[in-house]
Amino acid sequence: MRTTARLLTGTALAVAAIGAFAAPAAYAENSGHHETLEVFPSPASPGTTVTVNTLACGKHGHGVGDAQSLGAGDFQLKPSTHKEVVVGQFTVPEHAKPGSYGISVACDNGKTARGELVVKHKSPSGHVQTGVGGSVGPDTAQITAGVAVLAAAAVGGTWLLRRRASGAQGR
Repeated sequence: MRTTARLLTGTALAVAAIGAFAAPAAYAENSGHHETLEVFPSPASPGTTVTVNTLACGKHGHGVGDAQSLGAGDFQLKPSTHKEVVVGQFTVPEHAKPGSYGISVACDNGKTARGELVVKHKSPSGHVQTGVGGSVGPDTAQITAGVAVLAAAAVGGTWLLRRRASGAQGR
């Protein structure tokens, strides 16, 4: 009984999952609206090369991408190694401000696709200059001096504690 219930539950979940993935694709084909344009990576920082791909252009299709809202201009989409997928690339301009930007593609077959690119602040690169230490690497002279100071403090502290302890016993 339990095995049958598990089998039926697993089958129902699999059918529901397949239906969830198939429904948007069927809707996109029949709706007459723009198809999906996948944008990776998103979010992206200025200077990043962004790759876009879509099924809208069809097998062996071509298209022209439009990233002018971002200031990156037009770019070409060509067939990829994956069946019926076209792919193109552009670079996020260094002057791009953080925010969301619409990216679109016009295919040779008359279909269009749209996606969104989120631009984030450019990540800092290089070493952090805080003025306190550094992240460049160990300085053996400073490490040796620090160890010597700590060792001297430990020896002096131990000597003072032993001296006090011996002086208190004499009273």
